[in-house]
Amino acid sequence: MSRNRIAIHIGIFALFFFSFSVETASADIYRFKDKNGIWHFTNVKSNTRYRLFLRTGKIEGKQYIIKYDTIIGNASKKFGVESRLIKAVIMAESSFNPNAVSKSGAQGLMQLMPITADDMNVGDPFDPEENIYGGTQYLSLLLKKFKHDKGLALAAYNAGPKTVSKHNSIPPIPQTEKFVSRVMRYYNQLEGKEN
Repeated sequence: MSRNRIAIHIGIFALFFFSFSVETASADIYRFKDKNGIWHFTNVKSNTRYRLFLRTGKIEGKQYIIKYDTIIGNASKKFGVESRLIKAVIMAESSFNPNAVSKSGAQGLMQLMPITADDMNVGDPFDPEENIYGGTQYLSLLLKKFKHDKGLALAAYNAGPKTVSKHNSIPPIPQTEKFVSRVMRYYNQLEGKEN
């Protein structure tokens, strides 16, 4: 088989792999032909040689909710946390993007900091199931610590339990206040929409 055919077959494989990948919010495919006539395909436009070859639709938050519903339901039962609270946290933290990484280094759907992921025995924070289980377990511990006060537990999820204990209330940190408000807004919007 010629080098060009091998490259084309690899390109076709990549095209199908990226087109049907649901782990990314969008999977547009770019390509360029090099000086040897070999096509190169990617889902990341890393330089100006690449031109759009195939545009795929974005997966919206609602579709992600459906995709991860079983995992969320199982985590909810295992750790005793309402599934709509888990969904609300995921929506606020990552908009259901399993590959999200924050400026502070939080990772995955529930934006676990590496130390929290380690504490919750999460080996791969970008694995949706591991992340959801780890995040839900952590949320469960915070709810117990703060006597099932959702506001305090969510504040602790964002700012850390020591900070919340020190203030004995939602700490006056704008980012934390916004986070708690956003999660509770999503939580209330999900009322009555659970399966």
